[in-house]
Amino acid sequence: MDRNTFTGFFLILVILFGATYLMKPSEEEIKREKIVQDSIKHAQETKLGRAKPVQAATAPAVVDSNLLKGPFGSARVGKAQTVVLENEDLKVNISTKGGRVESVELKKFKTYDQKPLVLFTGEESNFNLALKVNGSTVNTRDLFFTPSSPALKVTQKDSSSVTFTANYGANQALQYVYSLKGEGFKLGFDIISNGLDQAFTAAPVLNWDAVLRQKEKDIKSEHRYSGAYYQLGEEVERIGLTKDEKKDLGEEEKVKWVSFKQHFFSNVLIAKDGFDKASLAVTTSAEPGVVKSFTATLTLPAKRTSYPMEFYFGPNRYNTLKVQGNNLEKLIDLGWGPLKWVNRFAVIPIFNTLEKFNWGYGLIILVLTLILKLVLSPLTYKSYLSMAKMRVLKPEMDEIKTKVGEDNPTLLQQEYLKLYKKAGVNPLGGCIPMLLQMPIVMAFFFFFPNLFELRGESFLWMKDLSTYDSFINFGFEIPFLGDHLSLMCILMTISTLIYTYFNNQTSGATGQMKYIGYITPIIFLGVLNSYPAGLNYYYFLANMLTFGQQFLIRQFVNDNKIHAQIQENKKKPEGEKKQSSFQRRMEEYMRQQQAKQPKK
Repeated sequence: MDRNTFTGFFLILVILFGATYLMKPSEEEIKREKIVQDSIKHAQETKLGRAKPVQAATAPAVVDSNLLKGPFGSARVGKAQTVVLENEDLKVNISTKGGRVESVELKKFKTYDQKPLVLFTGEESNFNLALKVNGSTVNTRDLFFTPSSPALKVTQKDSSSVTFTANYGANQALQYVYSLKGEGFKLGFDIISNGLDQAFTAAPVLNWDAVLRQKEKDIKSEHRYSGAYYQLGEEVERIGLTKDEKKDLGEEEKVKWVSFKQHFFSNVLIAKDGFDKASLAVTTSAEPGVVKSFTATLTLPAKRTSYPMEFYFGPNRYNTLKVQGNNLEKLIDLGWGPLKWVNRFAVIPIFNTLEKFNWGYGLIILVLTLILKLVLSPLTYKSYLSMAKMRVLKPEMDEIKTKVGEDNPTLLQQEYLKLYKKAGVNPLGGCIPMLLQMPIVMAFFFFFPNLFELRGESFLWMKDLSTYDSFINFGFEIPFLGDHLSLMCILMTISTLIYTYFNNQTSGATGQMKYIGYITPIIFLGVLNSYPAGLNYYYFLANMLTFGQQFLIRQFVNDNKIHAQIQENKKKPEGEKKQSSFQRRMEEYMRQQQAKQPKK
């Protein structure tokens, strides 16, 4: 190759390399071209019906260039990032896409299988503020917010905040301010509109959705106690516990807060100025591991520059909820009517006092049952005494039955009443004390299944007192029992059958009443087999302590003395004998029934 040819080739190579370097597109031009290509591809797939949602975390949003010049134009394109807010109790992940809380972890708690307890995730939740701007709707879920801090970890006794800003225009912006104290389960949340009060043509509407997954051993129990709660005026109501349900609220009174409640944990949004309207919906999913899906549509007051709110992400522990204010303790179902008052004003204070001794919860339940039995001992004694009187009278009642026969039940009952009146015995004397005890006994049926303190607490072979102890696992479903057998429930059932036997001996029950007492415990075996071990443990202790009470009472109650007293009562003149109002009404009723019968 001669010198001239070599020089020509060299100059050609220099020109090619120089052109390649000088004509190379910038990073911004590459991104812009990618957006165009993605937009073309998305349009083609939409036309063919194969379009997939664009993931904000991996690619910039595809936006019409005209929108970039409109309201929130600069906030319509960006990249989703996560800002972490953390204190002693909470770890909150907030996405810059939509400025929303996308997940919350309760740091001091675990799921039943010892995994981190995350209330909800970003993929299965939504939090959007719908804004009416110049006749069109802007959804904050489509906007990219700029955070004032990339992360925030608050130490104990401190308090701090992070502001997320979406610029609307010149000197106009929408801001979300999240604040967190050093400890606790509340996350402050303020919506602030800077210079936007004239831009919004309608009241803002919050859309909050979440899918809540299984956190406890028994998902059926979670279904039973999970639902949407809300405070309307001064009343706290609930929907969706037993069925899929939807409800519209706030036509007359403001809604103060709404809650997506699971068995032992709640997600609550509290509006300090209330929501003008609300719509709640709860759906039970057939998907494995999913408890329920929740949806809330909340209308905020119109023409405001700020909306102060706060979240509660935490346990359904009565004392913890109570200190939050806003009647949040009513998220816990303590029963209906008198049962609720028994739990609130008697059982919970005693339980809280016993907790201060730092005993195990097995011992606390034992002492709580002892206290209850001591309080009810006068009623137990009166009931036993009345049943003993009826037992002593039974031979005389059998004689009357033989004499009158069973063909005329009205006359038979009249003769029984005469005997009761002469003997000074009230036939309901044994039932009334038992009925007075029923509200307390039933109150525990609501108290223990909702007692957060028992969650994860073990006692003897029971690994978790807040759920059933599966002593025997069948591996398949058995009608009436389920897929397991609870040992504590078996012990409770056996003790109830023994108690029934001795109770029948004391009362002298015969016929159908005698056998009904044996059928009921068997029914309870099926019902309570999947209820908390703590509840069955309480009922077992109650039965055992009742045996002890009756043994002691038997030492002071003598059938011969009762019989002698009854005979003395028979000798008294009619005017000196006391007759209960029930006996008077029953006697009058029997006379009327006898008068209606045709004469033979």
